[in-house]
Amino acid sequence: MGARPRGTLVLTEGEVRGLLRMEEVMEAVELAFREKGLGRAQMPAKLYLFYERHGGDLRAMPSYLEALDISGVKIVNVHPDNRAKRGLPTVMATIILIEPESGFPLAVMGGTAITDFRTGAAGGIAAKHLAKPAPRRVALVGAGAQARTQLMALLAVYGGFDEVKVWSRRGATMDAFLAEMGPICEGRAKLAPTDDLRRAVEGADIIATTTPSREPLIADEWISEGAHINCIGADAPGKQELDPAILRRARIVVDDWEQASHSGEINVPISKGLLGKGDVWAELGEIVAGLKSGRGSDREVTVFVSTGLAIQDAVTANLVYRKALERGLGRLLPLVI
Repeated sequence: MGARPRGTLVLTEGEVRGLLRMEEVMEAVELAFREKGLGRAQMPAKLYLFYERHGGDLRAMPSYLEALDISGVKIVNVHPDNRAKRGLPTVMATIILIEPESGFPLAVMGGTAITDFRTGAAGGIAAKHLAKPAPRRVALVGAGAQARTQLMALLAVYGGFDEVKVWSRRGATMDAFLAEMGPICEGRAKLAPTDDLRRAVEGADIIATTTPSREPLIADEWISEGAHINCIGADAPGKQELDPAILRRARIVVDDWEQASHSGEINVPISKGLLGKGDVWAELGEIVAGLKSGRGSDREVTVFVSTGLAIQDAVTANLVYRKALERGLGRLLPLVI
């Protein structure tokens, strides 16, 4: 990359979004998971501030990938009522990319699109390692931003599907999803919106759950043998989307044990004594690094518990930073010098 530019590069959310390509993000995120699996990442668990009177929270997420020499910090909120009450996104994020050698802030950038893309990328990577070969039917539970990037990543891995069933509580959310994803899926997958959640899920080879639910939405009897489930929505204590009976019969893979046990899909069953650490097969990084196997058989149900890792943000922000410098985007500001 050459000498570090003088100043900190500031990138707007729009500039960042224009630089993101799912295939590139997946490559970077899979490398980050591998580095974690090999024990070459520093990543404290997320720190939470809970704004109970406002129905939201704020999270701080630092990380350092030692072999790659990439470091960053993200702050990100989750306020489920933002769209309806404030006209703001549910999730907003800012990322600071750090030069490990000096601690210098290389860049400050919008992190909302990065959050969407790197989380979608994790779902695609998990499916690649855990789903049955050649899946044909996908179910999306929820139709917001995460449903979109989950589908984008799955299309990047598999090329196309016979059918993608989509369920959402809100008609407006469904309409926006279909308007954006319809052209992307043209010739690659038939989109099938439905207001019947059971109908959406039954028979699916891959299921992605992306809601903020605090009560199980998906019943055990709806899940076919051999299904793979990406659990994305449960990302804070008390959240859950699956009947715990599904988890008890599944091969469970988490992105990070400490975060998942505290705030992922397994957090409620663990707090109730229904699951323990011994019920978790592996972290995804261990599978990517070849230290543990993925799916055990075509009949096995597999579950990926995603809480979102700071290392995913750091490598994606680094990708954006390098592309922005190459294209002359953003503004260099003397924030600290």
